[in-house]
Amino acid sequence: MLKPYFSEHIECGTDEAGRGCLAGPVTAAAVILPKDFRHPLLNDSKQLSEKKRELLRPIIEAEALAFGVAHIQPKKIDEINILNASILAMHKAIDKLRLRPEFVLVDGNRFKPYQDIPYECMVKGDARFLNIAAASVLAKTYRDDFMKTLAQKYPHYQWENNKGYPTKAHRLAIRKHGSTSEHRKSFQLLPNQLEIEF
Repeated sequence: MLKPYFSEHIECGTDEAGRGCLAGPVTAAAVILPKDFRHPLLNDSKQLSEKKRELLRPIIEAEALAFGVAHIQPKKIDEINILNASILAMHKAIDKLRLRPEFVLVDGNRFKPYQDIPYECMVKGDARFLNIAAASVLAKTYRDDFMKTLAQKYPHYQWENNKGYPTKAHRLAIRKHGSTSEHRKSFQLLPNQLEIEF
């Protein structure tokens, strides 16, 4: 059973999606839920089917006191690295909240202070707290939608299916067609090849 919140303050949960992808943005969401919010389906987005995530998204958006979503694109990821880009995405998602949080609950173990607001990092927080779980659902669904749109421009990579993750089909497409401006150049797009010295 997920807990509704960590603190007694106006608390936002924040999480990101797409950190391990080879292409596309890293996307974060921040959500402030009412203290009495409950939904039987809400869980860590990784444990939910796409259909359930899509079902939950409008419910979260309608019932949240505030929510924000932000994308950080591959060029910026390559400039500042994926950890910093993930934190930046969370900060930008919090920026979009129409209600200023008094406390930030972060999924994971790394964060940088947001303004002067206290925060707490929670490993596997998306499986422990409703507000982080809600943020994980929004981050995942918004990013998936973004990748489906990109897939129309770059059909060879099957992003509508793999969402930019390093699947076999994605790597084969990179090998055949090369990389795009949507690929993260600082990531290892293809495995190192074994070379035989003669």
